[in-house]
Amino acid sequence: MANVLVFAETRGTALRKVALEAVTAARAVADASGGGEVHAVVAGPSGVADAAQQLGAHGVDVVYVAEDAALSNYERESIAATVAERAKQGGYRAVLLGFSTQGRDLGPRLAAKLDAPIASDVTEISVAGDALTVKHPAYANKVIVTLALSGSPVVLSVRPGAYTAREAPRSARTETIQLTADPSAARVVVKQVVEGAKGRPDLGEAPVIIAGGRGLKAAENFKLVEELADAFGNAAVGATRAVTDDGWRPHSDQIGQTGRQVSPQLYVAVGISGAIQHLAGMRTSKTIVAINKDKDAPIFKVADYGIVGDVLEVVPALSTAVKAARASH
Repeated sequence: MANVLVFAETRGTALRKVALEAVTAARAVADASGGGEVHAVVAGPSGVADAAQQLGAHGVDVVYVAEDAALSNYERESIAATVAERAKQGGYRAVLLGFSTQGRDLGPRLAAKLDAPIASDVTEISVAGDALTVKHPAYANKVIVTLALSGSPVVLSVRPGAYTAREAPRSARTETIQLTADPSAARVVVKQVVEGAKGRPDLGEAPVIIAGGRGLKAAENFKLVEELADAFGNAAVGATRAVTDDGWRPHSDQIGQTGRQVSPQLYVAVGISGAIQHLAGMRTSKTIVAINKDKDAPIFKVADYGIVGDVLEVVPALSTAVKAARASH
């Protein structure tokens, strides 16, 4: 049997969706390793211990809680030191976390502190005896690379949406731990956090994403994307780099090789041609619907469903149809 450690990412005291996805992946690894346990570290301000019950519901056996007022915002140095120390003490087979903004920062720090191999942006993990292999997209999602990792532990950051969070109830034990490093001595201090538009899910957590491109023709037409997202009710709004560069949308909405990588259940590409840089950020979506008037647009090569037509006509009709479908259920 081999135990697995998870860093359960939070925002304030609330668990992020990527934390539960990482727990689901860790549960699968532990079970495939002979029925080991899944342990989780959750670090945040007072009240973050309340996340233990939710973690237990998704398969965590032990929750290590580090509470400190200085952790209201992500504090990389103390969290990295604390998770690494826990990993050393526990003798884990693997350390998992989400490939989120935090995960991209924390993963390499953990690997360095543990002198461990790391695989980032992982979409699949397999265990066969002592062998652990992972898959992740590479070369702008043109290929899927399979990596065999040796040593213990290994650090794995899981692509948001690659695993669907599933319940696997456990009676999780909770233990309070102290931070290994003093957050007040941190060399980098977060002075301000500017939140994006409220009322919509984060791109990394939304089950549905409606993304718009230059095919919308003008910034004012982006309201069609927002209206379609509103029709679904649980959708986030994304954009291509060309759109954000032109100032139609904030850069936080950008999806692609130099933006966010997403894997929602449903991705609707509105007026997006399908440049390879954009595909790199959304190609692993479960279902892709493309709307474009150019029948030869590259986006149709990766789409599960395609609509050839003027987005200014198709999208309003689609919004009406989605509203009607939701009203009938």
